[in-house]
Amino acid sequence: MNKIILASASPRRQELLTQIGMEYIVMPSSIEEIPLSQRPEQVVMELSEGKAGDIFRRLSEAEKDSSLVIGADTIVVFQGQIMGKPGSRKKAEEMLSRLQGNVHQVYTGVTLLGAGRLSFYEKTDVVMYPMSEKEIKWYVDTGEPMDKAGAYGIQGKGAAYIKEIQGDYNNVVGLPISRLYQEMKKHRML
Repeated sequence: MNKIILASASPRRQELLTQIGMEYIVMPSSIEEIPLSQRPEQVVMELSEGKAGDIFRRLSEAEKDSSLVIGADTIVVFQGQIMGKPGSRKKAEEMLSRLQGNVHQVYTGVTLLGAGRLSFYEKTDVVMYPMSEKEIKWYVDTGEPMDKAGAYGIQGKGAAYIKEIQGDYNNVVGLPISRLYQEMKKHRML
């Protein structure tokens, strides 16, 4: 069995891998996330490939033969515009003001690097309830939006504002874990 390496420090991705009983080690990638692509599905696959490749290159030749590196990246897209992590309170409020009462897409790209290479992406539509300015300010005050693409966490306090999703819930959390497992099984990477 391969030693599984998660090229991410995301606690949410770690929780999802742990949830299905997967044993892994964490080696966060330190690459700068500057995609060359414009299309959301290409952006997430390019970034996940970059993260997985960064960690795979650090491994010794012996480790490369017995390891499987998982790289992942998640973005939020609203009306064709990619929304990353807000970085500031003002930006978080702006993002939430745009997303509230509307539908947006969450894309996660996943790359598996080991004896072989596999990349895929998952897309989920998310509908948010309308939010008042007071609700937006309160939610931003919690600090939760600051390190999340699109300025919200579906698995946290942000759940109060999610009307519905069409697709994989875990994809919105940050890793389409069931698809990941099925792809690993299908390609004999487990």
